[in-house]
Amino acid sequence: MKTSMPGARPQIHGARTDLLGIYLNDHLAGSTVGAGRSRFAARSHRDPPYAEPLRHLADEIAEDRESLLRIMRSLGVPRRRYKVAASGAAERLGRLKSNGRLCRRSPLTLVIELEFLRLGVKGKELGWRTLRALAESDGRLDEQELDGLIARAERQMNTLEGLRVRAVREVLLTG
Repeated sequence: MKTSMPGARPQIHGARTDLLGIYLNDHLAGSTVGAGRSRFAARSHRDPPYAEPLRHLADEIAEDRESLLRIMRSLGVPRRRYKVAASGAAERLGRLKSNGRLCRRSPLTLVIELEFLRLGVKGKELGWRTLRALAESDGRLDEQELDGLIARAERQMNTLEGLRVRAVREVLLTG
């Protein structure tokens, strides 16, 4: 770890570790929500055009969370368990939201879940892009791994957008 002058904030290869730790833990919290929500969506939607893609996405999103944890370890960024716990609890509480139905799922739930997942994957992609920019000056970050994670996030967004458009047409169009 290097510092530029007495009293300066700690830095790793030019990156401010205090801010990087906050940033990565915020992304970890988001990935916890995304992993939970994607698993829930995969279990909830058994319709053939949605079931397999959602199961595959849930597996990949969980793998991406593990990649983030591995990257955090390689950078020496500690996991803030309270953020992970709070985000996991928030995700589970979010399942109780009103959907216009008391006892069963609304058809609109699928559209909202797909939009939520797509937003989460976009945030994840931006996180990978941030780390990719840092990789140019920090040898602990694997540029090829990050390029692969970025490409996978782009594929996930395309898959989610295709599912979302299909759901919008099925749910919101009449006739």
